[in-house]
Amino acid sequence: MSRLQDSEYNSHGSVWPFLRRMLAYALDYPAPFWAFVLSVFVVALIDAAFPLVYTQLIDNALKPMMESSGEVLDAPTAMRRIWVYVAIFGALSIAQVVAIHYFIKQAGRVENNILYDLRRFMFDKLQQLEFAFYDKSAVGWLMSRITSDSGRVTEVVSWGLLEGVWGLTMIFVCLIVMFATDWQLALLVTVSIPILLMVSVRIRLLILRYSRRARKLNSEITARYNEHINGVEVNKSTAQEQRASEGFRGLSLEMRLSSFKAQFYTAMYMPLVIFMGSLVAAMVIIVGGQQNIGLAVTQVGTLVLFFTYAMRIFEPIYDITHFYANAQGAISAGERIFSLLDAPVTIKDKADARDFPHIEGEVTLENVSFYYEKGKPVLDDVTLRVKPGESIALVGATGGGKSTIVNLVPRFYDVQEGSVKVDGHDVRDMTMESLRRQMGIVLQTPHLFSGSIRDNVRYGNSDADDAAVIEALRTVGAEEFITRLDEEVGENGDKLSLGEKQLMSFARAVLVNPRIFIMDEATSSIDAYTEMRIQRSIEQMIEGRTAFIIAHRLSTIRNADRILFVKRGKIVEQGGHDELMQRRGEYYHLYTSQLRSSRGEDNQLGDEAAPANLAPAGA
Repeated sequence: MSRLQDSEYNSHGSVWPFLRRMLAYALDYPAPFWAFVLSVFVVALIDAAFPLVYTQLIDNALKPMMESSGEVLDAPTAMRRIWVYVAIFGALSIAQVVAIHYFIKQAGRVENNILYDLRRFMFDKLQQLEFAFYDKSAVGWLMSRITSDSGRVTEVVSWGLLEGVWGLTMIFVCLIVMFATDWQLALLVTVSIPILLMVSVRIRLLILRYSRRARKLNSEITARYNEHINGVEVNKSTAQEQRASEGFRGLSLEMRLSSFKAQFYTAMYMPLVIFMGSLVAAMVIIVGGQQNIGLAVTQVGTLVLFFTYAMRIFEPIYDITHFYANAQGAISAGERIFSLLDAPVTIKDKADARDFPHIEGEVTLENVSFYYEKGKPVLDDVTLRVKPGESIALVGATGGGKSTIVNLVPRFYDVQEGSVKVDGHDVRDMTMESLRRQMGIVLQTPHLFSGSIRDNVRYGNSDADDAAVIEALRTVGAEEFITRLDEEVGENGDKLSLGEKQLMSFARAVLVNPRIFIMDEATSSIDAYTEMRIQRSIEQMIEGRTAFIIAHRLSTIRNADRILFVKRGKIVEQGGHDELMQRRGEYYHLYTSQLRSSRGEDNQLGDEAAPANLAPAGA
């Protein structure tokens, strides 16, 4: 299955453009974002202040009391100082608790705000994108963008940003205090920081590589899971359960290996931090101890301060590198989200597009050429004029271009050459909403939304009352649903049969009172009895409306005003049923072949006039 390829940030500095774009979403809600950053900053300042208070307590209260034996600093005075520092500790602790509570609250708000916007923007974009986008995008690929990927990137900006802000603040404050106290010991701690950062760069690149691979495989697994759950009947009927399981197992194994490697390198940060922190703390004790013993220039409190900072300064370094590791792990998810949000909308209204007035129903294709892929033309210089209220049937082999013709009328695709006009207006010059609101479209596979029968019938016209809904049901011959309007149809209409779902889709199309009616193989997936019921209603539905009908069973289109035989992107024959039968061309051979098949090989057609007068049973 072809899929839209994700755009990627391939440079080593790719974290910044990713974070910059994510922060733009956070800054759409400035109050909670800056409140979050400020509260984290306050917590970091308090964390950095605690060792400084320890130092002052030791040097100004405990050490003088122990050294002087009460001669310089008596016990009551020392205790008063101790209680002062206890009060400072208490005040700082209370302030820290309040700040932590506040930043947790604000982090949740930031995360949910970004998540809300991302999912809303992605869903809105999916509504704007044209059919061509869905032709090359797997359902699982799109589902994982809105679910797992959006959650992953928002965590980086909320809880991940917490680590970054706290870590940078702690490092900055600690270095200032250390250099102001003893530049030699501060330099000892400082020079060890780049060593860890250089090692971290290499590990982060490895994390990025394997996390990207894991996320891509996760999308493929989601798509494969969705595909084989929906296709479980085919797997069972063709005895391919083992094959499906082996394929899924292989994909899962690849993801397990990639995820393990990404997690392994992520886990290497903590041992590195512990090792570097312990090593530097040991060096601080050795150098500081020598100063105390040999030169007596370093006070005990200062030594404790540096020892504490030497151990604690690597916690923020770890948090920063962990933040970068998580950010790089989320880049791949961000790339997929941005590739969706940045996907160009090629079919959209012009800036000066006008609304269609009341459509009469004249449809013209002028020298239309179209392809889905370059070098593989689907329509080749097709010209067609349909009068208002005329019913047009399109027949021919699969892949000939029938569905493409009807898809161009509502502008699901744009032509590469030529033009499609409705009532003399090029559809590219008019708004799509004003065009499609005056069209009724029934596809081969009906789709119902979760809700009641009433909700589904009035889906295209939410203002319709029950009287209009009942009239639409009567028009399509679905009177049995009139007393069941409040009945739930289930997910995708699973509580209804295929024929019932198709009747719902017919009623939904009729309710909007369309000026142009399109039925693309609308009866090919239902039983003969239901087809007979719908067939009796089709003439009533299309009366006074322009209609395009694509039908596999030719019996459903015999009464069309004009029949077009489409072959290899061209209209090779057109005319009424009797006229085409008399010509004995492509339509004649297709019709007689289908007639023989429906009646059996024993019922062979004799003379030339016979086919024109015969009709399949139930026609």
